[in-house]
Amino acid sequence: MLTRRLHRLALPLLPAALAAGCLQPSPGARLERIGDEIVACGQLFHTTAPVVLWMDHRGYDAYRVECRFNPERTRPSDGGESADPNRYGSFRKHLPPEVAAAVRSDGWSLDQLRQYVDLFVLHYDVCGTARRCFKVLHDQRGLSVHFMLDVDGTIYQTLDLKERAWHAGIGNDRSVGIEIANMGAYEDRSTLEQWYEPDAGGLMVFRPPLTDGASGIRTPGFVARPARPAPIGGPIHGRMLWQYDLTDAQYESLIRLTATLCRVLPRIACDAPRDGAGQIRTDVLTPEELSSFSGLIGHYHLTRDKSDPGPAFDWERVIRGARRWRG
Repeated sequence: MLTRRLHRLALPLLPAALAAGCLQPSPGARLERIGDEIVACGQLFHTTAPVVLWMDHRGYDAYRVECRFNPERTRPSDGGESADPNRYGSFRKHLPPEVAAAVRSDGWSLDQLRQYVDLFVLHYDVCGTARRCFKVLHDQRGLSVHFMLDVDGTIYQTLDLKERAWHAGIGNDRSVGIEIANMGAYEDRSTLEQWYEPDAGGLMVFRPPLTDGASGIRTPGFVARPARPAPIGGPIHGRMLWQYDLTDAQYESLIRLTATLCRVLPRIACDAPRDGAGQIRTDVLTPEELSSFSGLIGHYHLTRDKSDPGPAFDWERVIRGARRWRG
């Protein structure tokens, strides 16, 4: 589908390009990618961060109805035999009737997507790796998310941004979502000792749980260290929680992905909900506040039942960095 769409877009331009001597394509010639591209409405956009698409070797494909780690099964295990084999929806439900009809008939255009998607929802996965996250979402729970961010900074895109992924409840219609590999936040900070420990040199290291005997981390020998060595504590919905930070590699990739999304989908403002003092809010938005907000948003801003991306998440680092990369 992607190849056909790119072919339709490029074909009308070929005669002029050939006449100008810009292109000399031949049938069967390979169109190279550099490995940093994300997909929106079938179009490729550079991020300058490492990206693996669902169509790539060892990518994570949320379009498939088979389970990734048990291909003999076609439904998520938590739902039993009555579960929907699809893990996403093609139609966002907040569209005006005439736009909804056009999308159902002709599919999404990029201009339409730019008009109606204005949130980037940030989650931590409580799984520790993209591999484990996809197994939980796809094989077990029957859910989906557009992106997963592994501890080494690799971004996995599982769906075209036009799709309505199932990741954020009331935020699904307006949003793109990302699951960040991190074990989450807890009231009892000693809970974190299951996965974090100092190495021989005294530096903190994250030991991710294995999934079917493997971590799936793409960078050979990658050592996952939190960007700040000690647990970070802070209130979410008034509860004091403790969490280890993301890795520097995760922040660098997330910054570049955020900058890209703010350009590709310009209604996503490069900011997060703030209080009257200009600080990032740590509580849920009211329905009125949510309807008027566009930008980066935590899962905890959408519901009191969630605390991700957690108290350790460095909102200002991401926002400042994304603004710088966006230009």
